[in-house]
Amino acid sequence: MTETPERSPAVYRLLPSLADYRQLDPDKWDLRRLMRWQRLGADEDRPVRLRAEWKGERYWPKGDFPSGYRGAPVLSRRLVDRFGAEPLRTAGSLVPVELDCATGDEYYLFLVERVVDCLDLRRSSKPKKAGGEVKKAVYRTDALPADLPAFRLPQFPGAVQWNGWAVERLTGLTGDEIEARLLWSEDPKAAPHPDPWGI
Repeated sequence: MTETPERSPAVYRLLPSLADYRQLDPDKWDLRRLMRWQRLGADEDRPVRLRAEWKGERYWPKGDFPSGYRGAPVLSRRLVDRFGAEPLRTAGSLVPVELDCATGDEYYLFLVERVVDCLDLRRSSKPKKAGGEVKKAVYRTDALPADLPAFRLPQFPGAVQWNGWAVERLTGLTGDEIEARLLWSEDPKAAPHPDPWGI
């Protein structure tokens, strides 16, 4: 089952909100391997797991979207079940997260495999040489993969871009747990975030 937007298409960056929820700190080696796979696409670098540990006050609840790394979205089993695994799998795979000292927690790295060339290079800011970050993005609506929940750009492969319909659904399921930063909208009244990829 896939959903498509009923109104103007929009693209977002998602990260955990600053509310009091525990967040995951991924293993640095696993994160480097993920970034290398995103950049080069070598099969031997494709993650089969993501090791991580919980950060934050012990009495805070564990979030359903606990990773702020732009290329490593992590979803709880509960959120995957409520959103639907099949729509997520149209864009990539769900890779298990191995948590230190955490029994009963079930989380997945959403490994976004779909890379779509839909950036309007003439109207967007020039991608940075290191990493390809695009501060001001304009997307070509004829090439935007509106049926996918998320995708990556060939110019900026280390960042997951989320379609508006998926963002609405995820934020509706998680309440105040997710911050959605608008990257672009076809609606001229919508104002993109001034620093979407900043912390």
